[in-house]
Amino acid sequence: MAEKRDIIRLRKRLALRFGVAEPVRMAFTEDISPEGLFIKTTNICPPGTKINIILTVSNDQVLHLEGRVMWAKKVPPQMIHIVKKCGMGVRITRFVNGEESYQQMCNELMAR
Repeated sequence: MAEKRDIIRLRKRLALRFGVAEPVRMAFTEDISPEGLFIKTTNICPPGTKINIILTVSNDQVLHLEGRVMWAKKVPPQMIHIVKKCGMGVRITRFVNGEESYQQMCNELMAR
């Protein structure tokens, strides 16, 4: 099936923590964009859920952002490495801190 979205996704693996009230679950990004990110996890939240995310970028800088789950695909934990997309697509709704660093990282990835 062809990609229907116009947003450029940049493959980038970053460690993060996420959660509804507190960001306590560990996961990684699979790709990012200036508007959102894909969180690879078996601990999904339903679409529409607002989540808090603590993202650690490559220079050990910690960014705090809020987002809304736009879509999610759940698979059994033993299948996470086999299935192409397992996790949640999240639209960033607000940066608590680190927006400039995040956007700079996206710009650097797009320039490659």
